[in-house]
Amino acid sequence: MKYPKMVMIRQKFEGRRVEDIQTTVCEQLDKTGIAARLQTGMRVAVTAGSRGINNIAEITRSVVEWLKAQDVEPFVVPAMGSHGGAVAEGQVAVLHALGIREEYVGAPILSSMEVVQIGSTPAGAAVWMDKHAAEADGIILVGRVKPHTDFRSERGIESGLTKMASVGLGKHAQAKAIHALGVEGLRDTLPAVGEVVLASGHILAGLAIVENGWDETSVIEGVLPEDILERDAVLLAAAWEMMPKLPVDELDILMVDQLGKDFSGTGLDTNVIGRLRILGQEDFASPNIRYIIVSDISDGSKGNALGVGLADFTTQRLFQKIDLRVMNENIITSTFVQRGAIPLVMDHTRAALDAALRCSWGLETAAARIVRIPNTLHLEYLQVSEALIPELEAMPHIEILGEPAEVVFDDDGYMPDWQV
Repeated sequence: MKYPKMVMIRQKFEGRRVEDIQTTVCEQLDKTGIAARLQTGMRVAVTAGSRGINNIAEITRSVVEWLKAQDVEPFVVPAMGSHGGAVAEGQVAVLHALGIREEYVGAPILSSMEVVQIGSTPAGAAVWMDKHAAEADGIILVGRVKPHTDFRSERGIESGLTKMASVGLGKHAQAKAIHALGVEGLRDTLPAVGEVVLASGHILAGLAIVENGWDETSVIEGVLPEDILERDAVLLAAAWEMMPKLPVDELDILMVDQLGKDFSGTGLDTNVIGRLRILGQEDFASPNIRYIIVSDISDGSKGNALGVGLADFTTQRLFQKIDLRVMNENIITSTFVQRGAIPLVMDHTRAALDAALRCSWGLETAAARIVRIPNTLHLEYLQVSEALIPELEAMPHIEILGEPAEVVFDDDGYMPDWQV
């Protein structure tokens, strides 16, 4: 089949970068004033989630070092709901994949799926907390603030420190209870659970992280528990401003080299692709993409292909890497089953592209609007088809790199790795 020529482009994003992680972490923790509440020998839990947050290992280590300087005993708690197969060993493996290892951060990792109930919401929902964290003398929440992939909140409470306090610290038990209520649980029950945790006296402070369009650490902010709900909303607005997006809203085909839990909680970020695939919920208004091809899964996902159901075509390479036990546990906990549905499995990327073009009714191949991305997190460098060039040339934040060239596949039918 004849394919449109493709050209590399670069998107220019905005957003400052934190240059000195350790100094900034220490300054922000100092700012909270919690040092005055710490006493020698206290045991303090530091949360560590499952997301692929830039500099997360260094940030965690910096928190640990700051706590040690206050003569307390820090330890790290995996705070990630059902990820890692919803088993203690699997959650440690997730942290290791993120670079959070005991020898690097300088503190033990205490992983358990055991939880204790610390209260209830006004509506009667049980509030659970990791047993190790609940038995500590205090907890520091560490988490990234960004738009959620399942819903929009009028309060501005989506993915952030409030979620870390509720679903993260509540482990599998809390994740199941909240997700069992569907989108309503995430939008309404999650903040209610978070409020109980934040008012419980267990939380010393939060350390909020916001990333810019280059996936760089842009904001690190220390927040007292009584201010977390408010700051989550303010920082979410900042995250929206800096969030990377596709350069156009109307596409015939989006080709994604890899999905992954280390790129998005949904494998493919729904805010980037415009698809929710949640029963009874409408997809986002934009972007509008006719077909999505996903060719592979990241090593960091450990076989968890949640999000593959957001695509229309995939490949044998991805299919053979799926760990059904790990993926199914994550999907069933979320209750959003369509995201785990296996799309059409093609021999390779070339076959998937052939199928997508054949199924695009009445589309002249030369006119196909195609974008290729490495994943839904890293969107600075993309490949686009010739048909998009006139539109992109008029955009001041787009730089076209080189001349359009023929699409190249290797002997196995896959596109070669990115060369930027």
